[in-house]
Amino acid sequence: MARSSKGSRPPGSLPTGRRATVRVKTARGRTVSSQRWLQRQLNDPYVAEAKKRGYRSRAAFKLLQLDDQFRFLRPGGRVVDLGAAPGGWTQVAVERVKQGKGGGIVIGIDIAPVEPIPGAEVLEKDFYDEDAPSLLTRLLEGPADVVLSDMAAAATGDPQTDHLRIMGLAEAAHDFARQVLRPGGAFVAKVLRGGTERTLLDRLKKDFAKVRHVKPEASRADSAEMYVVGTGFRG
Repeated sequence: MARSSKGSRPPGSLPTGRRATVRVKTARGRTVSSQRWLQRQLNDPYVAEAKKRGYRSRAAFKLLQLDDQFRFLRPGGRVVDLGAAPGGWTQVAVERVKQGKGGGIVIGIDIAPVEPIPGAEVLEKDFYDEDAPSLLTRLLEGPADVVLSDMAAAATGDPQTDHLRIMGLAEAAHDFARQVLRPGGAFVAKVLRGGTERTLLDRLKKDFAKVRHVKPEASRADSAEMYVVGTGFRG
């Protein structure tokens, strides 16, 4: 669980208040699985808190909790958010690097459209496009302090295929991070449990002083997702 923040940093990592349980009634045309999904959404405290605070997704709390624990988003920092849609992580990055007079830079990229986010520039572009890395580097106006990747491929229904696809995205994000991070910088990426994440962890340990494999509290218990956090980039 994330440690509480201190000083002027916004606490922001946990929902506040309690809500009554919402029960979803059956309806014509609604499948059992869709009914379960809807009931889970309506009773998810992070979904409710995200709406309250204006975050575009509950995933914002995953980044808040990771940052409260590892403190990689700092005022004035340069941040790249890979797989930015719908924008929750980008919003958190803007909040935390643009505090005070720091004037940080936040650049996002996603193949899906993202509504404008004040304080950030988001490219509607495939990260795998040949010119994507150079565009991101130019917009950064200098070495990155943090590279974030919450990228995920569309699920196929086959766990092994889905695992390999998301690990491929994480490895591509790591390759990009090695090109743009300043010494001492940080890298955060979503992975899935399944065995091959060990290969990525071994690669990260060569590039970063500390590497952690963590599951933030906001990540659903029944989800196989975890996050790798590398800090102290060796350059």
